[in-house]
This record gives sequence, structure tokens and C-alpha cells, in this order.
Amino acid sequence: MFFKNKSILSVSPAMAKAFQGIYKQILKFDHIIVFRHKIPDFDALGTQMGLVTWLQENFPKKTIRYVGDDHVTFTPRLYPKMEVIDDAWFAEPFLALIVDTANKERISDARYEKAAFKVKIDHHPNLEPYGDIVVVDTTFCAASELVVNMLHHFPKKHRLNALSAKYFYTGIAGDSGRFLYSSTTGRTFEIAKMLLATGIKLSKEVYTPMYQKQLDDLKVTAYILNNFKVSPKGVAYYVLSDDIQKTLKITAERGKENVNQFANIEGIHAWCSITEDPKDKVWRVSIRSKEKAINGVAAQFEGGGHAQASGAKLNSLLDLEKLIQALDALF
Repeated sequence: MFFKNKSILSVSPAMAKAFQGIYKQILKFDHIIVFRHKIPDFDALGTQMGLVTWLQENFPKKTIRYVGDDHVTFTPRLYPKMEVIDDAWFAEPFLALIVDTANKERISDARYEKAAFKVKIDHHPNLEPYGDIVVVDTTFCAASELVVNMLHHFPKKHRLNALSAKYFYTGIAGDSGRFLYSSTTGRTFEIAKMLLATGIKLSKEVYTPMYQKQLDDLKVTAYILNNFKVSPKGVAYYVLSDDIQKTLKITAERGKENVNQFANIEGIHAWCSITEDPKDKVWRVSIRSKEKAINGVAAQFEGGGHAQASGAKLNSLLDLEKLIQALDALF
């Protein structure tokens, strides 16, 4: 089922041509693998698995694979565990579809380099235009929204089933902040409507597994609410050191899960989580804001992203004051 409103789902001639090019490559290759970025979020996994499921249904004679690191909670609760593929598989000519990944360093599996043909599909700023075909459009709130729009432009003989739609919907809901961020547009709602028309059950199949918590998670929330700080200009932030993470029994990947606790608090204009990652010897930062664009500040700290949702990193906690000052300067 595809939405019939052509105007709101229309794309530029250049993008339409790129979509046609991607479709031709899908027809050409018998082996296709879908990549996304490391340390995945809802949009990375939702786009990846939505596209994998769509390809598997519509091209059952082709070999469709997917790789990457599992998420600490989303897999297998919401998405299947990632495949473990032997190096020998990559010896055959294959098509690499790389979604939601701005730069090559963040691609989930370095073996994408062995692909006979590479396609980049993303909604982040195109700072590194890798790939034989590059489709990047920052006006889409999520890579899932962009990919569904692409599928809409493929021949109408292909179908979008409920499982694929569920995955895409999680990506859109996740990267739009459940349709709260300014990146949400009328097109976003039209595509969400199309996905819902496949019969997915929002509460049972989407939002419950997306946001399900355990009792121990309340201890994490309690710690954050008792230890956060607010800058003079209304920037809220909390810090989770490796020792605190061990005490709370969480991983570095889960450190940012409470960042939106401050989203609706009057007087708070931006908010951050700062989580120590001892494995990479950095402090990972997630930044959100109500109105001001914060991706410029994120770029100053080896990061980037969207206007109201970005990531960054600090090589030392001594740089935290500089980060907060840079955010304060926005307000």
C-alpha cells in the first residue's frame, strides 16, 4: 500500500534519478547487504531492518543480509539480533546499501569497502559524500522517512508489509522525538499514515517495545534527577562516569536514555547527557534543544547531527565547562 498524494511525496528530478539508479542496482545484484552506523539508535536500526524486510519480501530469490553491532536493549526486544557473516560471503559481488550514516568511519562494518557498488542514503549533512550513488536530504526527519519515500517512487508492483512498516515507523518516531522536533513536517505525517495503513499496532508493536523500562531503570532516573545541573542560561546536563554506570548497572550506550527528562521544563532551553566510554577513552555527549540549532556547537566537539538533536564527544571531562559555555552562548 502506498500513499497517493504525489505532491507532498514528490522529490527533485535529481533525487528521482538517483532513486531510479538505486532500483536498477537492486535489480542487478543477487547479493545485497544493508549497513548503518555504529552504536545504533531507533532510526539506524529501524531503517536498516525496514529496508531489509522490504527487500526480502519483494525479492525472495536474492540474498539479503544485514550486519552491525547489536543494541544493548533494542535487540532483540524490538529488532532481530544482527547477523554474523563470515568473510567468505563478501568475496561474491554485492551491493552495499548504507543508511543513516554520515561518514565512513561510523559505518557498522568495515567490509562495506568490498562492495562492487555502494549507495549512501542519509538525512544528516553530507560532509562526506561517499558511495557510487549518494542520496542525502536533510529536510527528512529520519532516514526511515527518506527510505520510505524512495520506496514510494519504485514500481508500484512492490509491496510494503506490516513488519517492514513497523521498523520504519520506529525510526521515524525515534528521530522525530515522537513527532515533537521541528524536523517533523506534513510529509512526515503522511508517511506515518501510510505506514499505519499496513495494520501495525502502535501501542503493542511500536511504543511499548520502544520505551519499555525495568524497575532498575528507575534507579538511573532517580540518580539523574538528584545529580543534574543547570547552567546560568538554562542548559541542563548530567554526568555518568564509568564508576557510576557500574553502580547503576548500565552500559555507556544507555547513558543517554534519560536525556529527554528535561524536554518540557520551563526555563531549560537545551539539555545534555555526558557519559564516560572507557572502551574508547572518551565522554559521549547527547545534546537536545527546544528551538535553537545546537549542531554547530556539537561540531566544535567532534560531533554533529540535527538542529535540535546532536551528538558530540569530549576527550576529557575538563572540556565540559567549554561545552556548556558554548551552549550558553546560544541563549
